[in-house]
Amino acid sequence: MGTAAAVRTDPQIQRDVLAELDWDPQAQPSEIGVTVADGVVTLTGRADSYARKWAAQRCAHRVRGVRAVADDIEVRLPGLDGQDDGELALAAVRALEWDSFVPSERLDVTVSDGWLMLRGEVEFGYQRRTAEQEVRRLRGVRGVTNLVDVVPSAPPSVEQTARDLRRALLRRAGTEAITAEVAGDTVVLRGTVRSWGDRDEAERVAWSAPGVRAVDDRLVVTG
Repeated sequence: MGTAAAVRTDPQIQRDVLAELDWDPQAQPSEIGVTVADGVVTLTGRADSYARKWAAQRCAHRVRGVRAVADDIEVRLPGLDGQDDGELALAAVRALEWDSFVPSERLDVTVSDGWLMLRGEVEFGYQRRTAEQEVRRLRGVRGVTNLVDVVPSAPPSVEQTARDLRRALLRRAGTEAITAEVAGDTVVLRGTVRSWGDRDEAERVAWSAPGVRAVDDRLVVTG
């Protein structure tokens, strides 16, 4: 299976990415162009929301043989029925408050011309990522700048974080062939997984480690 993924041609990958965009309802309606060079997919065109732009990225990443994705999609918002930055800011605050995993009281939201900026402090990296995911789904969002800091209550040592991550990955089926390296507040994942679901699970584990602010996912999907 791994050899088949490695020898896939750029035209095959392009056809599959276009088919995935047509299949996924979250990416519709689609006005997105796809080019592929050496397994690297470039997405162009426009989307009517930031959420649809993100859905297109996910579509491309799911396709077998894709090495990386360059997102050049422009967000062009349709008429918003009078919604302004104040209304969008209120919607963002409410979205954060409704998510029980996000400490909304520790976050600040600023909106300018449809662009959201998040500031504040959280204890875990997954909270930082979840906050961004919640607001970028909102109607009218043109983009998100995430300046939230990850500040654990009791910062663990790099060695302890690496040990805990390895143990957590070994406990989960499909993630046994992964190595996790910790460099400061960044986790680097290397190795192979059988499916995109296993890859997502490995990322989730890495984001759950205390003090982690970024995850560099270099995993190869062999299935």
